[in-house]
Amino acid sequence: MQSYWFPALISCLVTAPIHGTEPLVHVSLAKENRIVTYRLSEPDGTLTVVDSVTVNGGPGALAYHPTLPVLFASIRTAGNLASFRVDASTGKLTSINEIHAGADPAYLHVDKSGKLLMSAYYREGKILVHAIQDNGAIGKELQSISTDERAHAIVPSRSGHYWFVPHTRPNAIFQFVQNAEAKPLVENKQPKLLRNPNTGPRHLWFHPKLDFAYSSDEQGSSVSTYALDNASGTLSLRQTLSTLPETATRANKNSTSDIEVHPSGHFVYVANRGHDSIARYAVTPRDGLLERLGNTPTEQTTRSFNIDPSGRFLIAAGQDSGNLAVFQINQKSGDLKRLHTLFAGKAPWWVVIR
Repeated sequence: MQSYWFPALISCLVTAPIHGTEPLVHVSLAKENRIVTYRLSEPDGTLTVVDSVTVNGGPGALAYHPTLPVLFASIRTAGNLASFRVDASTGKLTSINEIHAGADPAYLHVDKSGKLLMSAYYREGKILVHAIQDNGAIGKELQSISTDERAHAIVPSRSGHYWFVPHTRPNAIFQFVQNAEAKPLVENKQPKLLRNPNTGPRHLWFHPKLDFAYSSDEQGSSVSTYALDNASGTLSLRQTLSTLPETATRANKNSTSDIEVHPSGHFVYVANRGHDSIARYAVTPRDGLLERLGNTPTEQTTRSFNIDPSGRFLIAAGQDSGNLAVFQINQKSGDLKRLHTLFAGKAPWWVVIR
């Protein structure tokens, strides 16, 4: 049975019993200038509000530090980056610091060392590298690299040695090498992988065990598979599949948004905006290629979703509906079963679970 919760209930939910060992779910609400934190109940997938903090300037992308209880947030309208200390037992966020960085930071990622915060800028077409201090505060800017319009993400390979920045406007994935010298990132000898016009590589996710990556293609309504050459640090295109069912009509405008590989490496999921579904794929272990499994209806204009570390639940945020949809993942088939639906607030922009 689906359940619907509304903002009026938040005050009473905040005082609900808390179980510190269960995952935390952080959701940025762009139009409410808030980051809301939930506790995810692993037995049944229910969400309980445990914290809500005001973040003026339109909070967007969220990212965790790999070892510290620190959450980073992009403040898109203000052009800022912020860091918060996370109390694992209560789920409460405490501000560490906030800095000005650049217009419209679209994506954040922390390197494996935990010392560098990478950010991509949609409007300014650049990437920035900031130092991270020992307490999780965002330190000085170490590097600024101009790329091209609509830089949507910045993602490392499994080794963390290579970095990739997909751009929707130039239809290209820019390629970098992490450097131990003065400049943290240097342009790869093959600086970018060009895609066909109107493909729009948007987000990228690497397989947890294989040297393959997968991209959501915004304008192409497709998902693409790339092989990674570990010697050169470059990607090569192997496959592109539609994210829409064969019966879907293009009369309804559609674009893809988020993508994620299941922690097991067995499945890939891509969100459609317009068709309002999550496309499901199986990964073929021998070659990393994808096989279509189908589409599951989701919330209106799902911009972001995340899979919990156990691989049991997928939580999707409907930017236009304001709802969170909690799905149970079938570990054998990859199917999604909706368990709960709850109202989060206006324009939920990002979901991260830890």
